[in-house]
Amino acid sequence: MKLRKRILLMLPFFFVGCGSCGEESNDSSRPSLNFQATKNKAQEALAYCKSKNFNTDFCILIDMSLHSGVNRFLVWDFKGDSTMHRFLVGHGCGDSPWSLDQSKDNPVFSNEDNSHCTSLGKYKIGERGYSNWGVNFKYLLHGLESTNSNALKRVIVFHSWEMISDEEVYPAGTPEGWGCPAVSNNSFRIVDPLLRASAKPVLMWIYK
Repeated sequence: MKLRKRILLMLPFFFVGCGSCGEESNDSSRPSLNFQATKNKAQEALAYCKSKNFNTDFCILIDMSLHSGVNRFLVWDFKGDSTMHRFLVGHGCGDSPWSLDQSKDNPVFSNEDNSHCTSLGKYKIGERGYSNWGVNFKYLLHGLESTNSNALKRVIVFHSWEMISDEEVYPAGTPEGWGCPAVSNNSFRIVDPLLRASAKPVLMWIYK
């Protein structure tokens, strides 16, 4: 009885001590999506899609101002004015070694051939074809602005890569390629049917 009484007396202290057990820590230094700024960007994207006769059900927004270890690839639902999906996405390594994450929080962007950098701007997602990477499918990307006009020439495509995680990896970054917006294999399998079912071109907008 004495032992049981002692355990009962200790229980309140245990539950106070474990009040945050199982909950994600509130790290104020962890980068996160600015939802209102993203909604504003999505409204601009919708106006553009209407003017160009693009798909007005959804688009892809990639916020390169975010650390590459957090989800910054968004499938945006225009009808619901919210995100359908959020994924990790790689960017170009530039002068850094390929497949590492040395520019995870400070990428360099360029439209120049052989720069190994991602290009900012709006893209029309084009033809689906075979890829040597990931799930072996890719989409051509047609650059629509002066900042990404060389996308086809540089073979900048949307594809998957087995080195990219399905889950956020912050404070580590996502492996960097030669400029393509690459996602994980499972992420690509979610986006691919949406693109295949679209009767109109889909907008991908890479910005910071």
